[in-house]
Amino acid sequence: MASYDNSYSRFVAFTKITLPIVALGILSTLFLFSRNIDPSQSIPHAKVDVENLAKEQRLGAPNYAGVTEDGSAISITAQSAQPDLDNPDRILASDITAKIEDANGGHLDITSGSGVINSKHQILILKGGVHIVTSSGFTIDTSGITSSLGITSVVTDGEITANGPLGLLKAGKMEVLPQNGPKASHLLVFKGGVKLIYDPKG
Repeated sequence: MASYDNSYSRFVAFTKITLPIVALGILSTLFLFSRNIDPSQSIPHAKVDVENLAKEQRLGAPNYAGVTEDGSAISITAQSAQPDLDNPDRILASDITAKIEDANGGHLDITSGSGVINSKHQILILKGGVHIVTSSGFTIDTSGITSSLGITSVVTDGEITANGPLGLLKAGKMEVLPQNGPKASHLLVFKGGVKLIYDPKG
């Protein structure tokens, strides 16, 4: 038993000396072979320009939600947004998705490549190709729209092409307007030389 205790004591004493020496050797090796870091260099695999991102005031995945005076709910989301340096009342956004829903559940789902929110005039301007899907069964494409954030109002910048329950429809302009009444649905109006290719199967 005494020899076991002596061997164990010698082992403990040995490890008390050797383990710190080994640890110091490992740390010395790490510092010896480590490279100096250049803070001016970008991360090798980073896909974001950190320097430009720091300079720009940009929001990732912003969202807006509100209710119009006539009771429609509006929600807007974007991939990114940033203030217009030339006009503090304007916010520039990209890859926008907007939804307008009336009190009866009728809705417009709108997507666009880019847009501008004007907080002073309470309007949303969408550009870069606008795609609209309505709860009444229409899919509409146009170059751009202007939508009010205060009342239910959507006006296209120009011609539209729509596929709907009656077939293919083309018009010089389209408007979405509120109807009278506390729970009235919005009204979809096509104007400016409306052409309809009727599809009886539709």
